[in-house]
Amino acid sequence: MTPRSVRTSRGGKGVAERREVKEEQPRAYELMLVISPEVTAEKLDLVLDNLRQLITGSGGVVSGVEQWGSRKLAYPVKGFVEGSYVLFQIQLKPAQSREIEAKLHISEDVIRHLLMKQDS
Repeated sequence: MTPRSVRTSRGGKGVAERREVKEEQPRAYELMLVISPEVTAEKLDLVLDNLRQLITGSGGVVSGVEQWGSRKLAYPVKGFVEGSYVLFQIQLKPAQSREIEAKLHISEDVIRHLLMKQDS
């Protein structure tokens, strides 16, 4: 898509300027998940596949997935003292990242998540 020009007024002096408005470009993110210890190995694969489909279905790209295994948590989260850690490397537009975070927030299998923008 091509950038479009937008006319804006600055400083209330009636002086208008033109600036380019670009479409949102995909950004690189790391998504760290802590999965409930109640999730079995088979269900973990299903949860990760569903998340992968959610990301790609909204126009994102999954460039890597690392399963770190089960680890003890520093403090209890939702009553659990351990969880399975999974790290995703993804590329998304910022609006899509908010949608994915909202869906992760309501997931019963994900007890904690953190979406971090990688440095460019």
